[in-house]
Amino acid sequence: MRSRRDATRARPTRIAESGRAAELASLDPASRGLWEATPAEAPHRAAITQNMIGVSPRMHRVFRMIEKVAPTESTVLITGESGTGKEMVATAIHLQSRRAHRPYVTVNAAAVPESLFESELFGHVRGAFTGAVSDKVGLLKRADGGTLFLDEVAEMPLAVQAKLLRALQNGEVRRVGDSEASRVDVRVIAATNRDLKRSLEEGKLREDLFYRLSVFQIELPPLRERREDIPLLANYFRERFARRLGRRVGRFSERAQYYLMRYDYPGNVRELENAIERAVTLAEGGEISHLDLPSTFREKQVPMLGEGDAFPYSETMTLSQLEAEHIRRVLVHVAGNTTKAAKALGISRSTLWRKMREYRI
Repeated sequence: MRSRRDATRARPTRIAESGRAAELASLDPASRGLWEATPAEAPHRAAITQNMIGVSPRMHRVFRMIEKVAPTESTVLITGESGTGKEMVATAIHLQSRRAHRPYVTVNAAAVPESLFESELFGHVRGAFTGAVSDKVGLLKRADGGTLFLDEVAEMPLAVQAKLLRALQNGEVRRVGDSEASRVDVRVIAATNRDLKRSLEEGKLREDLFYRLSVFQIELPPLRERREDIPLLANYFRERFARRLGRRVGRFSERAQYYLMRYDYPGNVRELENAIERAVTLAEGGEISHLDLPSTFREKQVPMLGEGDAFPYSETMTLSQLEAEHIRRVLVHVAGNTTKAAKALGISRSTLWRKMREYRI
């Protein structure tokens, strides 16, 4: 006896189901081909850097920046919302650097109690404070010769920020309670999901430390601003979790594709990854249905621009945001050919280039 869910899946699609037909018709034609190919099958379209996958112009720019800064000794500041892949970028920079075979130490500043931060970062000597029953090597010393990744750097206490700045400038660290400093050779990569301009204005981040860390800055776009990457990412996670869970799940239904493409992903790539893991676990018959996705993906959204249009929008988007999103879609549709994109948009190439610079596309 078939389950109610099986019956729902098997029900024939009729022209009379105009609501659903309109939804599926709104899938971007440029994205349909991407759903049919995994990154491994489409190397000419997708760039893959340390498991970061992207076909969008903005991610290709990120990959180029990684390639350029990795061989240098510059400090790097990575910014972006939670879940956009800041730690993966830091790891990619380290693995492509001359320090790749040396220590790679990570610390999340938001997870370290303020009272212990100085000891964690710089170490301490026995008896330096109550509870210091033995010498402790700090994270900067552990990373000597390699790379230290400071995640959520804007959460560091101001006193520790000042000491870190001196360590970066002088190449020396002094343990808590020690009278002697020791030399360290560390490359620092920092990351934050904070609005750094506001953090500076509020006095939560030292301006001199900000300029010392942001010698080279990489900004990661949120997933909702690079929707053309969703099919490749979804397929990548589907294959990975299918192997891990020992399940034969080979595709997404059209309606699942629609919900995945229209969702805004406040949790970015991490949220997509979690959703696909759940979907692979629940999938039946080798296909991920829209019913396998979290309920938040299936909640009613604001209307599409119109049947057949390329992307969903919200009432809070400005006209400039709408224009930027449309330009990105057209560029994906023409595989980055600016001549064809300008023609499709009805503007000159020079105007297109100006808008691409303005919107940082």
